[in-house]
Amino acid sequence: MNPDEYIFVYGTLRRDTNSEMHHLLAKYAEFVDEATYRGKLYKIDYYPGAVPSDDLNDAVQGEVYQLHQADVALPLLDQYEECGPEFPEPNEYNRQKQSVLLRDGRTVTAWVYVYNHSPEGLELIMKYIPVHS
Repeated sequence: MNPDEYIFVYGTLRRDTNSEMHHLLAKYAEFVDEATYRGKLYKIDYYPGAVPSDDLNDAVQGEVYQLHQADVALPLLDQYEECGPEFPEPNEYNRQKQSVLLRDGRTVTAWVYVYNHSPEGLELIMKYIPVHS
């Protein structure tokens, strides 16, 4: 186990969604802090997708978790995000190591599910607000 293995989540895996997949994440990880990722957030469907940006003013709001069992959690999250070789190419998301800024000012390198298609024609959203059914 890598004690410094982090994941940044910005959509349906956040605490405020109270989703089944958030509960799975919470089983294998510990909440660290709220954070931002330099990117833009787009409405893909009922869920968002983050795209990296070079603009210092672009920030995706999310949460960082420290993974306790990354070898178990990441494959399960990859299945949920349909990210991996068993899914048709190109995958909707790629899991990438990215720099994220914690609320306390520290920067950590964390896994981020980055949207893997052109955002052209998609609605830009400022903040993801989960829809509870």
